[in-house]
Amino acid sequence: MVTVRLHNLIFSGRHGVFKEELATGNTFEVHLDVIYDERPRPFEGLDSIVNYVLLFEIIKERMAQPSALLEKIADEIIVKIRETYPFLSEVILSIYKLQAPIGNFQGKAGMTLHKKFED
Repeated sequence: MVTVRLHNLIFSGRHGVFKEELATGNTFEVHLDVIYDERPRPFEGLDSIVNYVLLFEIIKERMAQPSALLEKIADEIIVKIRETYPFLSEVILSIYKLQAPIGNFQGKAGMTLHKKFED
């Protein structure tokens, strides 16, 4: 099995349910792991592997579109990645809000969506 990882990706965006979040925006951190079986695909070039540059572009494009829920963003990113690479067996995507709108809160708040595919 191969795991391709993109971690600590930082994006600015206007995601959230509060109007202040949409007005001022926030900084988001994204972590992505995609897992696939390498056996049917020899490592011979970019067309035989999962290209992390393309994964980054998919994430960047979706993170630029405002959304109320991080879960919706994560799901849409995973759907697009799976359309691009239908042979993936798992995708794990975490999105963190680095300045969560919680009084006296230090740290980051976020969610992880983990999808396994059987086909």
